[in-house]
Amino acid sequence: MDHVLELAENANTYTPLGPTDERIFTDRYVLWMGRGDEPGWNVAQRFRLGPDDVEAVRDEIHDHLRRRSRTSCSWEVGSSATPPDLVDRLHALGLVDDDPDPLAIGMVLDEPPAEPPPREIEVRRARTAEERGAADRIAAIAFGAGEVADDADPGEPGPGNEIYVAYLDGRLVARASASFSEHGVTLFGGATLPDARGRGAYRALVAARWDDAVARGTPLLVTQAGRMSRPILERLGFRPVCKIRILVDRFEG
Repeated sequence: MDHVLELAENANTYTPLGPTDERIFTDRYVLWMGRGDEPGWNVAQRFRLGPDDVEAVRDEIHDHLRRRSRTSCSWEVGSSATPPDLVDRLHALGLVDDDPDPLAIGMVLDEPPAEPPPREIEVRRARTAEERGAADRIAAIAFGAGEVADDADPGEPGPGNEIYVAYLDGRLVARASASFSEHGVTLFGGATLPDARGRGAYRALVAARWDDAVARGTPLLVTQAGRMSRPILERLGFRPVCKIRILVDRFEG
């Protein structure tokens, strides 16, 4: 499979691991486990299953997660996943569509963004615990993930991963992250505070990560876009290459 499509469809399979992340890579699936128990921190993807494998693989994934005291995960079923009716089979097993956005579009940019970033937005890499904590709080607000305590330790992203923050009039109003691989840069977690939207912070964060991709000699941005981010990414020149259905699996510990 083309490495660009593979990266767009199965981002967690190839992005660098953070200091507490784990990844299990098999010929039938990949399971990435991050720092929490929420479905977004435990992602199964890159499914290459036969029709009779689905229940056994689900049990196997549950065993991996239970041993780490996890009780939920996301299943990301890309365009190349097998069997072709995998989503229907997972629904029959009790998995549910992710709410509110169960469809992501894998998108790729391999030329400079079509719209320049506004000059009034300053973007830099988060270098302090305060900036990383503020970035986590912005993401929690934007994605409805609940409150993040002011004294919560956000940790450092680890080699190959970066957190970016955007300032407007000296105020931190947006955040995003990126993972750098040999093939390109995967974009995650672009989020802007509600009262600062429409001012160009998202565009500025994309531009900063494009510049860093070019500087590293891998001028390629890849992301999985939900319905809110797709319109602006299309305006910036991103093109769709695949679809990813996202389901949530909750189970007893």
